[in-house]
Amino acid sequence: MDVVTVLATNLAVLAAGFFILWLICIALKDCTIVDAYWALGAVVLAISTFLQSGQGDRAVLLLVITGLWGARLTAYMYWRWRDHGPDRRYKRMFERLKEEKGWGFARASLIAVILTQAPLQFLVTLPVQLGPIDAVPAALGILAWTGAAIALFGLVFESIADWQLTRFRKDPANAGKVMQSGLWKYSRHPNYFGEALVWWGLFLIAAETSTGLWSFAGPAFLTWTLIKWSGAPTMEYRMRKTKPDYVAYIERTSGFIPWPPRKA
Repeated sequence: MDVVTVLATNLAVLAAGFFILWLICIALKDCTIVDAYWALGAVVLAISTFLQSGQGDRAVLLLVITGLWGARLTAYMYWRWRDHGPDRRYKRMFERLKEEKGWGFARASLIAVILTQAPLQFLVTLPVQLGPIDAVPAALGILAWTGAAIALFGLVFESIADWQLTRFRKDPANAGKVMQSGLWKYSRHPNYFGEALVWWGLFLIAAETSTGLWSFAGPAFLTWTLIKWSGAPTMEYRMRKTKPDYVAYIERTSGFIPWPPRKA
């Protein structure tokens, strides 16, 4: 199976998916649905690779785990969009681009959202694209099964974190308060930690093949993004401004890897 052919086919599938997504965003005048498609699109790429790979054990394992992760996250992000309404971050971004550059919604959503998210999705999902490709497919070994365990643990971990946060926010008594119980007592971003574990686990499954080793860039970039770019920094900047208790929460709580809180 030719690596270039598989990746080129996947790139075409990805481009088609994001083009349709862009048209939907224009019709809705809202790009919040892009967050839900992030996970669904990853599953689409896993399916595309699976259909091209000869459907060996490694391809099946990668597809099943990616499918479980994608179904859970897509459903959660879609529910959050329908429950909370349009994401204010996109609204502010489009208002700024219109004011500074004179861009309308279609142009702004294409350049600032679609053409940004599409290549990032392609990069992050490299483990499920490269893992099944190998001139001599290797049998699943201890590294792959360890990766599967890590990925499934991460999936459960982030699911619990999202569930705990949703319950907290739904309680009117918690208005204006900082979530700092459950998994959130040990990490300020347990959902991001679980997300990173899923993709590092998928990388370990892929890493038993010569092509899969090259997918290291995917989870590495995702982890950096969650910790240093669009994940934690964006959320914490907003929380610092809106919730005074958040500063004290930062001082005693691990930023990413779960750890017992520091004593005041």
